[in-house]
Formats: sequence, structure tokens, C-alpha cells
Amino acid sequence: MSADLAISRRAFTSGLALLGLSGHAAFAQGFAGLGSSADGYDKVTPGKTFAFPADHGPHPGYRLEWWYVTANLTDTSGAGYGAQWTLFRQAMAPGGNGEGWANQQIWMAHAAVTRADTHRVNQTLARGGVGQAGVETQPFKAWIDSWEMRGSDRTNPNTVSPLDLTASAKDFSYALHLEADRPLVLQGDGGYSRKSLREQASYYYSQPFFKVSGRLAIDGKSVDVAGVAWMDREWSSQPLAPDQTGWDWFALHFKSGEKLMLYRMRQKDGNNYASGNWILPDGTARQFATSDIIMTPHDPIDIEGHKLPVQWQVSIPSLSLAIETTPLNPKAWMGTSVAYWEGPISFRGSHMGVGYLEMTGY
Repeated sequence: MSADLAISRRAFTSGLALLGLSGHAAFAQGFAGLGSSADGYDKVTPGKTFAFPADHGPHPGYRLEWWYVTANLTDTSGAGYGAQWTLFRQAMAPGGNGEGWANQQIWMAHAAVTRADTHRVNQTLARGGVGQAGVETQPFKAWIDSWEMRGSDRTNPNTVSPLDLTASAKDFSYALHLEADRPLVLQGDGGYSRKSLREQASYYYSQPFFKVSGRLAIDGKSVDVAGVAWMDREWSSQPLAPDQTGWDWFALHFKSGEKLMLYRMRQKDGNNYASGNWILPDGTARQFATSDIIMTPHDPIDIEGHKLPVQWQVSIPSLSLAIETTPLNPKAWMGTSVAYWEGPISFRGSHMGVGYLEMTGY
């Protein structure tokens, strides 16, 4: 589609399909078409020097990126909840941004809340160039319509804290305040996160140390909640190889204060690519390679025709780590334009804690 074409809302929705964001064709190229050719877009290469707050903002030369928060929460009675807030940007074509409705950037956001007995999801879409959605860096603000991740004059670009997070739908809403006192963590090799043994990679950093307080409502009933949250920032032009079908990703908060980011990229031949980052309470990180990590899925269940392993065993022998994960709600299916599983989990074994699991491409 030409970058200077003024696109109506109907054409915008069609553009999502053309980009591989829906339908069976997407899975022929990896999850959501992310294994397709990225000719003309900026490439992810090692050695990038990150700069904040600039890198909190958009990178339109790359095909896609996201601002991603997941929160593990409890109310005053001890009942568990999860909250997700995600803003995606995807370019419909490479090259300079057009003005107004000729802008080729698509924005999409997902919000969800999870409780043991229910999982609520909402999606909203917007066009770039017309003020419906975007990200600003000083003070930090990421928004799509009325959903916001908002900073203030107090927000420190090196911790991206404090932030206020809001989203609402007809059957749920939340307003959460996030604070962190430790710096951002660069994932992979100084922020260069490989996704295969070939050229697939992303730029990737996280804030895994957020403490959360606020309110959450389901069907009009509000509760005070508190807990921990994890923010991921990632951008790329081709994060999957053509023979990779999707990924399984964990963000784990340990009761002892450590954090663990872990993923495996599933390959059709079964030789999956895995990576991990063990983060100490002071923010010091240690990277793990495929050979260090054992991720074993168990007990797949059927959700809307998809077989998904909602329970896992995870081992990193060099850390003497061996845990089993359990979902708060096994039916945490994100039935959006890009459908996937995402929900809060707990784990026990050699270590205990809570976190989030995401599974795509099933």
C-alpha cells in the first residue's frame, strides 16, 4: 500500500490483514507475519548505544514495536489479579512518515484484567498522524484514545518512573500507579536481543522493578489492589525467522527479590532458540543461552480450537533453579485481531513467586 494514500478506517482494517495480523496466512510466515521479509526497514544490529528518554519514544524506521506492562496484583483479601496494558506500533510501509491520514503507522492496544474466575479483554485501533495515538518522551506519555501510560515532570528517564496506567472497557477498568527505584535493564547483549542463530533480533529493555498500587474494577465492582509490575520495550523489523512459528515468554518476580526474563522461539524442526536474563535485586543481570535453559510444557488444554500448554516446568541447572508454573486462570486467551495467550502465573519448587506467561502462534 502506498505511503501517501489517505486511508479510511475500512482500509486501515484491511491493512492489518495485509500485514499478516489476522488469518491463516500469518502463521505461514511465523506468528502474525513477523517472519516475512523486512526489506526497506531499519535493521537491528549489535552495539547500539541506548539513550533515554529518546528511546522511550517511537522508532518509525523499524517495522514494529511495543510498550508493554504486565502486573501481578492482590486485593485486601489476598485474592489474585492480573492486569495487562500494551501499545503496539506497526508500519504499513517503509520510508518517511506521511502527514495526517497519509501516515503509514498503525497503532493497536490491548488491555486485559484476569481473576481466577474471569478474563476480560479489550482492543482498540488508531491511525498515526491524526492524534489518536502516539508516544511522547518529555514528559513521557503513551496513549491511544483515552488509554494512557503517563509520566510527569517527576518521571526519571533512567527508571521510567513514576507512571500512571489507565484503561477502561464496558466490563472492566483500572487505574494503577507504578514506582521503581532501580535503573532499566538491557536485555540480551547490551539491549541487542537475538531471536535466532541467524539475523533475527530486536532492541529490548525492561523495567522489572515496578511496585504497583491502585484500583481495578470488574462489572462495576471496584477493589483496591497492590503488587508488582514489569514493563518491556522492544522494537524490530523482523523478530522471527521464516521457520519460527511463535514464542513462549516468561517474566518472573521471585519472592527473594530476583527477576527472570525467559523465552523460547519455536522452530518447525524442534530446534527451538531460547534466551534468558537473571536479574539480581540491585539490577545486575546475567544472560543465559539455549544450552543453559530447559523449558518443558505440560498439560495442554483446548481454548477456542487452540491447544496451549498452560503449565510449565522451567530449569536452569547452573542456578539450581527448578520450578513449576501454574496459571491464575487457564483460559487467559487474548481473542484479539492478533490472538494469543497471556496471563498471570505463580510458581513454586526451588524458588517461589509470581509472574506472567505469554504464548503466541499456537
